[in-house]
Amino acid sequence: MIFVTLEHILTHISFSIISIVITIHFMNLLVYEIVGLRDSSEKGMIATFFSITGLLISRWISSGHFPLSNLYESLIFLSCSLFIIHIISKKLNHKNDLSIITTPSTIFTQGFATSGLSTEMHQSAILVPALQSQWLMMHVSMMLLSYAALLCGSLLSIALLIITFRNNINFFCKSNNFLIRSFFFGEIKYLNEKRRRVFKNPSFLSFQNYYKYQLTQRLDYWSYRMISLGFTFLTIGILCGAVWAKHIQIVYHLNILFPL
Repeated sequence: MIFVTLEHILTHISFSIISIVITIHFMNLLVYEIVGLRDSSEKGMIATFFSITGLLISRWISSGHFPLSNLYESLIFLSCSLFIIHIISKKLNHKNDLSIITTPSTIFTQGFATSGLSTEMHQSAILVPALQSQWLMMHVSMMLLSYAALLCGSLLSIALLIITFRNNINFFCKSNNFLIRSFFFGEIKYLNEKRRRVFKNPSFLSFQNYYKYQLTQRLDYWSYRMISLGFTFLTIGILCGAVWAKHIQIVYHLNILFPL
């Protein structure tokens, strides 16, 4: 009973903190970045990670097995995996833009696990003997880690495609506007003078779209790394699942040939 009460407390604490954190992230992104709020959001992410970890540990102790027996526990573990990816990317990247991808993924996953599922699915059940295998736990945990990495990598790739597509649209529109205006002889002199002024200004050439270039480079780098990591975990999970299935098959045939 104590662990059940602790589980409910940690669930509501983690969901409340991460709701505040994502609000702060969107405020910093869309309105104005405040250093104090940014530091508070990072502390909130760490507090939420420890809350979810404590939730998984309490369910592990109360149920007696690793908490991956139903959809609720799997989603909580997936949310914890997204937190780990967020913390690692934050330590290695030292930028705040990747958290716009990882933080919403975490809150939506945990929000669906907390409020989107029925109360009966939150209850931990006793596993049948066929599921009480370390290979199965290894298989499920590796698969969920791969899902988290592939989800982040896919979202980063989509963000990269959106930014690149918008840049191409802007360039195409400007090129068409230049071609249309070039047919008017009165505009040719104006365009030539404007072009000379632009090329004489080195700061314009040095810093125009520099932030977008850095952002696209980071998105390309991290999307590639996340997808590669996801397929690595996916391969390990599939191999562990194959070993578990073979083990269960051998045990099943032995029980038929040599019944107790």
